Amino acid sequence: MSETASEPAPAVPQRDYRVNQVDFGRLVVLIPAFEPEAILIEVIEALKALGFSALLVVDDGSGPEYRSVFDRLEREPGVEVLRHAVNLGKGAALKTGLNHALWRFPDAPGVITADADGQHRPDDIRRVAEALAEHPDRLVLGARQFECASPWRNRLGNALTRILFRGLYGQGLIDTQTGLRGLPRSLVPALLRIQTTGYEFELHMLVLARCRHVRIEQVPIETVYLEGNRTSHFRPIRDSLRVYAVLLQFLAIALVAALVDSGLFALVLAGSGILPLAQISARIVAVLVSLQLNRRCLSRLAAPPRRLATRQLALVGFFAAASYALLLLLHQVLGCSLLAAKLIAEGVLFSVNFRWLRDQLLDPPDAARRPQPSVAS
Repeated sequence: MSETASEPAPAVPQRDYRVNQVDFGRLVVLIPAFEPEAILIEVIEALKALGFSALLVVDDGSGPEYRSVFDRLEREPGVEVLRHAVNLGKGAALKTGLNHALWRFPDAPGVITADADGQHRPDDIRRVAEALAEHPDRLVLGARQFECASPWRNRLGNALTRILFRGLYGQGLIDTQTGLRGLPRSLVPALLRIQTTGYEFELHMLVLARCRHVRIEQVPIETVYLEGNRTSHFRPIRDSLRVYAVLLQFLAIALVAALVDSGLFALVLAGSGILPLAQISARIVAVLVSLQLNRRCLSRLAAPPRRLATRQLALVGFFAAASYALLLLLHQVLGCSLLAAKLIAEGVLFSVNFRWLRDQLLDPPDAARRPQPSVAS
């Protein structure tokens, strides 16, 4: 893998997304807010000056000491404040706002999400809105550049998630953690069904878009961290673990299937002493376990391909034969024990098997090519 965690993200070429007579009043701007500072009021006023007239702010249980900020916003024409009695998480706040936007603004073609801490400039929000107006069927990401002046934890975190997302889901993105996004209306109902409620919701959104073959548009935005990102409520350890859990779910299922395969192989071989029986029975059970777990995982994001079971079971013979041949080579030629030979053989084939299953799960059965993110040019 050519990219490392220390590499800077590739630059996004500049592009003017402005289209004639964009009606910002038809687009909803949604801002989840937890313990916001007064800069949120400045952002809202700037957005109104740009022509946005459907503004939703979700108070995610900020508490009475922040009531004055939200009361001030509620007095602004065109601004609605939705409230959580307790802090439920950024994902929950986004879903509350998205649900409200669907029924409150039935003619809105999409929703723009932005953060409440002033890191998203009004002009960048405008540019993402223009991109969504030009491409109403795409998920638009405001892509930060992560220069050396950015806090190290933000550069490292984005680099790691970028590498993992590309490796595990087969799609390269510049900024996987941006909160500035343009959501097409057609995607919103599926987003409401995502079960996660914290920061991981935004990464789950990218997985969902990948599953549903929604093209991604990336718009370059300014990278802003106020006072070293002091106002961020992101908890580096706890929230990072939740984010990576979303990324690694398919890989975890593959590892579980591999453990089932090796464990059952050892049991059948010890009980029967018949090598082909141990190999075939272990592989079939492992494939069925993998298929069931992946279907359960994927069903929350998109309908699994109908022919997935047929195609996967059809390849059982191929992978079983390849594994068996490699096992015999390691055992009879190189002198490895049967169990060690089995583990080595499965390890060698693991990456090929995982990539094939990933592509079957995430790409249409009849697709000529995978959907690629569009980069500004």
